[in-house]
Amino acid sequence: MFGPQLGKFKIKRPHHEIEFHEVLLDSLAQKKERELGLSEQKLEILLPQKILQALWLGFLILTLMLFGKTVQFQVFEGKALAQASENNRYVIRLIQAQRGVIYDKNMTQLVFNKPSFDLIVRPNDLPKDESAREKIFKNVAQIIGQDYETLSKKINISNFAEVAVAENLDYQTLILFEARSHEFPGFETKNNTVREYVPGLNVSHLIGYQRKTGEKKGLEEYYDDVLKANPGELQVKRDVFGNPIDKEVVVQPSPGQSLVLYLDAGLQKKLNEAMEAVLKSVGAKSGAAVALDPKTGGVLAMTSFPAYDNNLFSQGMSQDQWNEINSNSQHPLFNRVISGGYLVGSTIKPLLASAVLQEKIILPDKKINDNLGFISIPNPWDPSSPTIKKDWSIHGLTDMRKAIAESCDVYFYTIGGGFGTQEGLGPTKIKQYLELFGWGQETGIDLPEEAKGFIPDKAWKKQTWGQSWWDGDTYNLSIGQGFLQITPLEVANSFVAIANGGILYQPHIVKEIIDSNKNQVEEITPTIIRQNFIDPQNLAVAREGMRQAVTGVNSPQASAVLLSSLSVKVAAKTGTAELGGDYYQNWVTVFAPYDDPQIVLTIVVEKVKGAQVASLPVAQEVLDWYFSP
Repeated sequence: MFGPQLGKFKIKRPHHEIEFHEVLLDSLAQKKERELGLSEQKLEILLPQKILQALWLGFLILTLMLFGKTVQFQVFEGKALAQASENNRYVIRLIQAQRGVIYDKNMTQLVFNKPSFDLIVRPNDLPKDESAREKIFKNVAQIIGQDYETLSKKINISNFAEVAVAENLDYQTLILFEARSHEFPGFETKNNTVREYVPGLNVSHLIGYQRKTGEKKGLEEYYDDVLKANPGELQVKRDVFGNPIDKEVVVQPSPGQSLVLYLDAGLQKKLNEAMEAVLKSVGAKSGAAVALDPKTGGVLAMTSFPAYDNNLFSQGMSQDQWNEINSNSQHPLFNRVISGGYLVGSTIKPLLASAVLQEKIILPDKKINDNLGFISIPNPWDPSSPTIKKDWSIHGLTDMRKAIAESCDVYFYTIGGGFGTQEGLGPTKIKQYLELFGWGQETGIDLPEEAKGFIPDKAWKKQTWGQSWWDGDTYNLSIGQGFLQITPLEVANSFVAIANGGILYQPHIVKEIIDSNKNQVEEITPTIIRQNFIDPQNLAVAREGMRQAVTGVNSPQASAVLLSSLSVKVAAKTGTAELGGDYYQNWVTVFAPYDDPQIVLTIVVEKVKGAQVASLPVAQEVLDWYFSP
């Protein structure tokens, strides 16, 4: 119908002309293909409305969650996360400072800070890969000579940020580890210090020790607040891989202050040598000695046997070394000077003499006749069986000075418990005066673990034994026997008051505190416990009796004439306390020079067999050295 009219129209395109009939034929061909199912046309089907809504809702929830987390991190936790990031960037390391040291009275250094290197690990810096950690642990264990399983377990079970792996590395191990340190991330050597104590002085009971674990004894414990250093802080800047890139000291370390003691290192050494030699010669295993300055109460020397090496505690010891110390039946860690309780024997007599003079019970020149060598106490229930209190010898007519010099038991039985027509002081007054001299009380010395002595009385015996107090108990107490238990320090300190005319000082070890430049920070002034509790003239009689014990004037059985050969005048009182089985605690207390005392020395040797003289030779040797030119 359109044929001739349409034939003249053409569609023009570049390079090709499409005729109308071609378009028509193509359309017809496509229709035919659809009918035959040969068409490649793809159909687009619209998704259901519910699925579209669900997709949009999911997208909205996800968007809100992301927005919420962004708000949480940026707004609510922003500061904390920023700080955590900063903490990961910076880490604080402590800078060790030196602990204060200790000097004797002449500025001889007794304690040093010795360099030490420890191997530590920071578990958080170890690789997370288990096989890598295992390889590192095995290599480290091989270098330091430890068991791999033990090392691995020690690190893995620890909850600390820093774990000590090995202490006090020897030089060879230190060099070997440092050469390969890059292979062991998380491990590093740490420069430390340990305490080193001068050997040969046997000051372990006095100075004590400080262990790396923090445990302390002796002066190290008592004056820890003075000696301890304040560590500094080093801020280490790290890159994203944890490698240090910069360091800055943010807190400067400050060293501890140091102690200057009353202790005389030379006297200490001599006292140790003399004690050790005498213990060996008499077959004894233990004893104690202390020297005090009667003008101040300062401790000039202090030794307790058996002793121990405090360097083992500060620098480390083997299991065998610890077993040897711990299993020793003589307890070498025990400070007998401040904690040992002893029967004192005749050491008590100058104190008792001072007390009866103060109570005006007897005049010092009155003589008591010891012509039998014992007193016989009637038994009211059985007159045929009196109680016999023996003396160690027969002394004849004896006044107070001779009684002290010869240590006459009959005289002190009489003035202590009363006998015949002579009134005695009695147990209550005896205890009262012994306490005035500081017995049965802590002295307050600047050391931890001091024990106080014990003085029995009627109430204690009734409560403990269910028995009454008998005259025999008073007689025993009057010569330092029975239930009495007194420390060597209490004995020495009571004689300080006799030597100086009536001042009882608090014993003190530290004389002054100084800084790292040896400038004085604090002077420790002497502390008086009490004074004027005994009239000076009564104490003078006690001193005269102690001097007579050395000279032997009017005292043929004087107990301390061995000391008469010394270059200075000495006063002394010996003591022999019976332990049974022919064993004795052997005592001596001396002060010198007699006219101007500079030292009070008390010595006790434990469990001396028979009538051997033990303490006097120690005093003789030590004082001869002390006062020699």
